[in-house]
Order: sequence, then structure tokens, then C-alpha cells
Amino acid sequence: MHPTVNPTGPVDLRILGVDLAWGERRPDGVCVLEIRGHTARITGLGLTHGDAQLLDLIDQELGTQAALLMVDGPLICPNLTGARPVDVLSHVHFRKQKCGCHPTNATRCPRPLRVAAALQARGYELGWALPAAVCDLRLAAEVYPHPALVRFFDLSERIAYKRGPVAARRTEFQRLQALLGVCLKKYFPAVELSAAARALLSTAWTKDLEDQTDALICALIGYWHWHYRGARTQVLGDRETGFFLIPQP
Repeated sequence: MHPTVNPTGPVDLRILGVDLAWGERRPDGVCVLEIRGHTARITGLGLTHGDAQLLDLIDQELGTQAALLMVDGPLICPNLTGARPVDVLSHVHFRKQKCGCHPTNATRCPRPLRVAAALQARGYELGWALPAAVCDLRLAAEVYPHPALVRFFDLSERIAYKRGPVAARRTEFQRLQALLGVCLKKYFPAVELSAAARALLSTAWTKDLEDQTDALICALIGYWHWHYRGARTQVLGDRETGFFLIPQP
């Protein structure tokens, strides 16, 4: 993690964005966003590898205080095969933008479900309802960056920085960086970026930078959900079969 410097005042809420790896080979991208009164700042950005490192980070950064975890990964998935209803819904709502998600089942994603169980054991509820008192907030939710970016950037099609030849991914990632910079000024003027977060907007693509950028996006979706108290968040799916949150600018 790369901490920022000299934050002041009591922390009202910490939001952790996690680009969760489905297996053990790749690291997770992680981003910590702190809210203090009417201001917010990125205070941590980096990578963790495996369950133990990720859960240690969650324990250290969030502890037992008010926290919101935004995870790009399936936290609820009761079906052993096939796809979840929310996976199908993603294609209904975002087929034209090429943002339908891959079919998810418990056979394909044992690690995300393992992490979800560990979060619940730490007192996190899997859901989206925000309590009246911030001190009561201990919530974890699945988010999906592709349709979020389509909405934030007002695009007709997703940015294809996840697949394809390296040269093409670098070009698309550079496009993502430019659009994200505009989006931060337009929709998140209260969020102060750390030096590491600012570097994400200008450094050439690597897979590690991609994962951390996705984690930043997850944290911003969490900030959006909190800032508007859920009123400008679309919920696809349900708590029984799986859901994810998509902002509505």
C-alpha cells in the first residue's frame, strides 16, 4: 500500500475498493478512500496476494469501525453451474454497450465466495442498504466497473482495456485514464487523490496498474453510493442469488 500524508480530523467512514482476483495466481488491486466530514481522500493504493494478505489489509485498514467494501467479484453465488440471474440481467441491460458479464457459478469462483464468507465472519453484511447512523455501517457489495464507466463517461460501448494484444490494451488504458481524469473533476471534486492515485492517470499500462485502477473505480462507486445514500445507485439482482451495484449519474 502507498499511504498519503498527514490526514487530519476524525474518520467518518472508510471505503475499500477491491479488484478481486478469482484465483491465487494474480494479486488483488486495493484502494482505500477515507471520508472526513465533507472531504474525502485516497489514503492507500496497492496490491495484495491471496486471502491472508487481503484479509490482513482489511483488518488493519478498516478494523471494527464503519466501513464499506466495494468488490469487483462475485460475493453471492449459490448456483453450482451455469450463470446467476444477475449475470443474465447484465446482458439484458448492457448488451449494446458490450458490458454483459461472464457467467458465474460456485464451481468457477471458489475464492471470491471464500473471501465473502470471511467478510461475513468479520461482521460485514452482504447488501446495499445504508443505515441511518454511519457508525452502524459494516457493508460489503459486489460492483461491476464496466457499466459504471459506460455511465460515468456517457459511452456507447465499453472501453476494451481488459483483453487483446498488449499494444491495443495500452491504447485503451490511456483512453480510460483521460476519461477518468475528466470524470473525477466532474463527479468527484471532493475526492483528493494521493500521489499514487494521480500516477494511475498518467503511467503506461501494466496489469498491476490496471488492477489498482479498477480498485480505485470500485472505491469511487462506493463513494457515489454513500454520497447519494443509494438514491443514485441501480441494484441489479438480489441478495439471494447475487447482485451488483451500478451508479446512475
